[in-house]
Amino acid sequence: MTFRSLTLTTVTAAFLALSAAATAQAADAEKLKLGFAKCAHCLPMALTPELAKGVEIEAINFNSGNDVLTALVSKSIDMAQVTYLHYITALDKGFDVVAVSGQVNGGSEIVVGKGITLKADDWDGLKKLIAERKEKGEPLRVAASRGNAQDIHMRGALQKHGINVNKDVQFINIPNPSDHAAALQRGEVDVICTVEPFASQIRQTGVGTHFALPYDQAAGNLTNLIVTRSDVIKDHPKAVEATVGSVVALVDKLKSDQTVWVDVINKYTGMDKAIAAEALKNASPDYAIHKDSTLAIATMMRELKYISNDVTAAAEKNLDYRFLEAVTSKPKSELGF
Repeated sequence: MTFRSLTLTTVTAAFLALSAAATAQAADAEKLKLGFAKCAHCLPMALTPELAKGVEIEAINFNSGNDVLTALVSKSIDMAQVTYLHYITALDKGFDVVAVSGQVNGGSEIVVGKGITLKADDWDGLKKLIAERKEKGEPLRVAASRGNAQDIHMRGALQKHGINVNKDVQFINIPNPSDHAAALQRGEVDVICTVEPFASQIRQTGVGTHFALPYDQAAGNLTNLIVTRSDVIKDHPKAVEATVGSVVALVDKLKSDQTVWVDVINKYTGMDKAIAAEALKNASPDYAIHKDSTLAIATMMRELKYISNDVTAAAEKNLDYRFLEAVTSKPKSELGF
């Protein structure tokens, strides 16, 4: 055997050994199903499988956060991207949910239809319009997808400005956010608090105009959380940690490169990339879990009669920072605790 052929044989053997080891490692990796919703700041979750190390993630897309939460509590999936508001709602209903990471915040916007002439953030003008409509017996029709972050953001912001959604306006529930633009265009509603990228679509197509970002309330701009169940943590702690690791890697990637973010929005919604890029102006990648704001959200939701129980103790107890601490090597005091 010549030196050249010996070297080639040695290299080939080493490559095969490495390939076999990699295949065995992949075969040994635990598998988790991870659900996520269809919105601009939710869709990057589709990238977590390719960023995962030590776990095989099956990322599954749902129409809304409500659908994702239902799948989690019914054990159809193992982990879920939902919102802080879904987390509080789930605890109020006695569901077993544990928050293990943040993801992306922002994404809410209040827009008004063509027939409404209000300047941005003119809350006094909005209150005057609401009073005029009530006097005529034609209440202002305000829409959102009931139960999602934008619904609670809007209710909290309106309450902050002295407007009671249950008494002063006619609330209309449009479950799927992708239907918001059509409802506004047909004149079925006057005002909508919607989520990106649909808010940017409404503005850029001229269906409606910007009124406000509803972050002047207890939830601020907090939106997305990664949650799981206690049985998943007990049975698959390493897989949960590895999944949190993929979320942290995703957040870091989104902060440095929005190209992949635009591409994934385009892929899942079919929207023009210019609209997708516009939507990202109202999004903030963030893997921290904000404890104090979480408790404030629980209090606000009870004041709004959105939940019936005081769940602040459970909301704090079920924030599990162990996985974020292990992945980031940071203490929980630097992760929102």
